[in-house]
Amino acid sequence: MQKVLHNIYYLGIKELQSLWRDKMMLLLIIYSFTFAIYIKATAASSELNKVPVAFVDGDRSALSARIINSFYEPRFLKPELITRDQVDEGMDSGRYTFVITIPSGFEKEVLQGKDPAVQLNIDATRMSQAGIGAGYIQQMIGDEVGIFVNGYRAEMAMPVALVSRMKFNPTLDSSWFGGIMEVISQISMLSIILSGAALLREREHGTIEHLLVMPLSPTQIMLSKIWSMGLVVLAATGFSLHFVIQEVLSIPIAGSQALFLSGATLMLFATTSMGIFMGTVARTMPQLGLLIILVILPLQILSGAITPFESMPEALQYLMHLMPTSHFVEMAQAILYRGAGFEAVWGNMAAIAAIGAVFFLISLVMFKKSLAEAG
Repeated sequence: MQKVLHNIYYLGIKELQSLWRDKMMLLLIIYSFTFAIYIKATAASSELNKVPVAFVDGDRSALSARIINSFYEPRFLKPELITRDQVDEGMDSGRYTFVITIPSGFEKEVLQGKDPAVQLNIDATRMSQAGIGAGYIQQMIGDEVGIFVNGYRAEMAMPVALVSRMKFNPTLDSSWFGGIMEVISQISMLSIILSGAALLREREHGTIEHLLVMPLSPTQIMLSKIWSMGLVVLAATGFSLHFVIQEVLSIPIAGSQALFLSGATLMLFATTSMGIFMGTVARTMPQLGLLIILVILPLQILSGAITPFESMPEALQYLMHLMPTSHFVEMAQAILYRGAGFEAVWGNMAAIAAIGAVFFLISLVMFKKSLAEAG
């Protein structure tokens, strides 16, 4: 047993040395766990931020001026006043996300108690801003009209007092969600890429034949690649959580990082096994890249990291329960967002371990078959 562990250890050291000489792969790891996470957290925002808006003011009254002046940064850029003839051109060119047309006699009809219509043109190709902004603009215009008519900001009387409390993200800051979800996505992607590439390097450099003549079993070869590549991703994850997430982005982590990294270790066992399976099936790096694209995109999109898991069709939910990423995302969100302990996530961790064992056995069978054909 000691000799087996000795072989696995030194084979893993060899993999780390090979990775160290692969500068492009090192750059990919550094970028994925630093700049990619920062960009995802800060650029992919779902809030309104400096949205271009224009007005066609056909009324030119005190009320229309009040409405126009209510649009200001940071949610909106300074409104532009345009004519009706400029609306189509501005929308077609993408210069404006919203164009609001205030008709002539708007203030007069409001004071007469009528319900005049305000036209809101939306560039719906900007989907997130269009959906959020439409409701926001409607509320803003309604508030300004109410203040103008009543002379003060009137509160709508409701029979029930609704008190809202935002748990886990009180300011509804999308960077808190995007940053941590990107860390989770990078764990899955990088572990598959590194383990698959480690196996293909053996084949492309001709060192797989050297391993065949050594007193090594396929299990030892696989385990050496799993622990070495998994260690690299785990170290990068720990660094990213502390330096990028907490220090640079100032995103609070509610739960135990040690518990999360323990779950990530189980996840890495599953995903590195998947990577070795793909490296066995693929014969070249381009083929591996195509396989990873076909696999990793559905895993990331359907795991619950981008859209809520419960919003998917029920049959798809059952299918995704067979993938480790779904359980890992649920576990990670519970720990990092809600501060859950082991008693709340042990089921997810057990599922990840079981699925990882299945992937390991399948990969081992395929790897043995590949070595037998090579021998």
